[in-house]
Amino acid sequence: MKTFTAYIEWDPDTKLYVGIVPGINGAHTQAKTLDELQKNLKEVLELCLEECSQSLADLPNFVGLQQIEVAL
Repeated sequence: MKTFTAYIEWDPDTKLYVGIVPGINGAHTQAKTLDELQKNLKEVLELCLEECSQSLADLPNFVGLQQIEVAL
């Protein structure tokens, strides 16, 4: 069992949550609720890993997020 970190945003245009698992090609989805998003992310992540030619040891590791302040 391996734990992955997802990046989640709220899209005000579509009124949906959008989730992305950094470093895993194709591991992104959207949903109306956070519970539904988590279910969708798990499903798409499992599918992506089935198709992935890399071993789990070679997959990127999530390091963190940074906030960058810019003057507007």
